[in-house]
Amino acid sequence: MKFVADSGLWCTGPTVAAAPAVAVLELSGAVLAWTVDDLALAPRITFTDVPAAEWLWRVVGEAGHVAVLAALREGVPDDDRTVDVPGVEPSGDALAPLRRLAVGHWLRRWWPASSRDGIVGLDPGVLDGEIALLSAAAQDFFSEDTFDSDVAELLRWHGASLVAGAHGDDPRVAELVSACSELADDLGVAEWPDLVVPIGPSQRRRDDYALAAGQEQVRPGASTIASGVGSVNWTAVPPRLFDAADGTVDWTIEMSGQAAVAAVRVATTAPATGVSIRLRSGALSGVGVLDADGRATLPLVGAQQQPVTETQAWDHDWPITAVIVGADVDDSADSDDAASVRERIRFFARARLARPGPDAFLAEILAAESDY
Repeated sequence: MKFVADSGLWCTGPTVAAAPAVAVLELSGAVLAWTVDDLALAPRITFTDVPAAEWLWRVVGEAGHVAVLAALREGVPDDDRTVDVPGVEPSGDALAPLRRLAVGHWLRRWWPASSRDGIVGLDPGVLDGEIALLSAAAQDFFSEDTFDSDVAELLRWHGASLVAGAHGDDPRVAELVSACSELADDLGVAEWPDLVVPIGPSQRRRDDYALAAGQEQVRPGASTIASGVGSVNWTAVPPRLFDAADGTVDWTIEMSGQAAVAAVRVATTAPATGVSIRLRSGALSGVGVLDADGRATLPLVGAQQQPVTETQAWDHDWPITAVIVGADVDDSADSDDAASVRERIRFFARARLARPGPDAFLAEILAAESDY
């Protein structure tokens, strides 16, 4: 194994893609990452605390673990320093369940559900139940609490929806619920079967997506000064709220009394109440929050924070307008690359639905079966 120092941490393995094209799993003392649509490659392993990675012997063997600890005994390495540990390689068989768990977390964070693009959502209860069972089976890799180690939290919010599903006619779901119920009991998840859980957006089947596809868009009217279309930056918003297609942000500039406003509509797959939204167009801007349906009306102001008049609105060059949904993550410099990555992720999702492989999750299989 070859280790390279990067930002004060030891890393090994190939360079991987950035979010959203990367599947990540945080273990005790290390973070494992795979490029999600190239899972055949070895993971990138970044050690956050080498001694805490007590599981490493399971991946490289006991002798390999001792050799790695000896080679990386320094506390904080200088960047770009390299260390070779000859004769030590990670076991693909040992990494396989960790890779599948990483993909499961990727599915719940980045799955590009879209009525416009025809990508069916994944049942969040079924998916989280599967991830909880996989996480419980991998507890030897979670000797310390990590971002991905909380099994009880995965189960906590899905008791009612999963128990209801167990009474259906699908034995696969019933078997999953039975296993989750036993696990919840072992972990002491209080009154798990009686938890009240609202039906999540990804539990809908194709007929429900047909309804979502008919959501009204913002359409230019006679009093519209300008209009345009944008896309949601996936890395700036919470998962499972917005349609993952491009071109789902519609905006128009119009007058409200004596001041100009921006009327914005973002295609949603779940209530988006309170998600921040900003419009920027040269010296003009507007800020606000979305309502449950993904709508917002933003009062526009100029550089001096004065309301934009009708004359100013008509004289403005609106094609330079950007609408930012969620966190203020600016991807304008590489918007073409970002759009290309999103399309690549959609292709990957469609491929998993079209031909579920041996690593497919039940949530994916159910979605594929509902895709008629």
